Amino acid sequence: MKKYSFLLFGTLFGFLLSRAGATTYDFYAKLFLFEDLQLLWIIATAATVGAIGVWLFKKFKVKSMMDQAPVAFIGKPNKPDLIPGSLIFGMGWGLAGACPGTVLAMLGEGKMGALFTIAGIIVGTFLYGVRVSVRQRKAAQGNA
Repeated sequence: MKKYSFLLFGTLFGFLLSRAGATTYDFYAKLFLFEDLQLLWIIATAATVGAIGVWLFKKFKVKSMMDQAPVAFIGKPNKPDLIPGSLIFGMGWGLAGACPGTVLAMLGEGKMGALFTIAGIIVGTFLYGVRVSVRQRKAAQGNA
């Protein structure tokens, strides 16, 4: 039953995204044109709630719901690919008029344009995987 509880949380989260306007193409266009900052406040609120949540999780040493293992908060190292990757991500976000985090909720609302964003996410993830594989192969050949 626990593994299906995430369906309930996901459905509730999608509903809240929809009600907040985070699944509306026009809100993204207005955000990027600085005409209406409603989504900016939604993102800022989410980041604040998330930061407080992580702080509380660390403070109370929360355990996983699935297997009761301690939740580890391990930082990731900075990589030079983050800046160009962020720029590509931002351009895709602006061109699609959809955040990758809300695209499934958009699809759930019947917005079929979300399929193009999902296709872009899949292609971009695949190309990133190819790039990492090529780099690892070159590094392995260089060490041999």
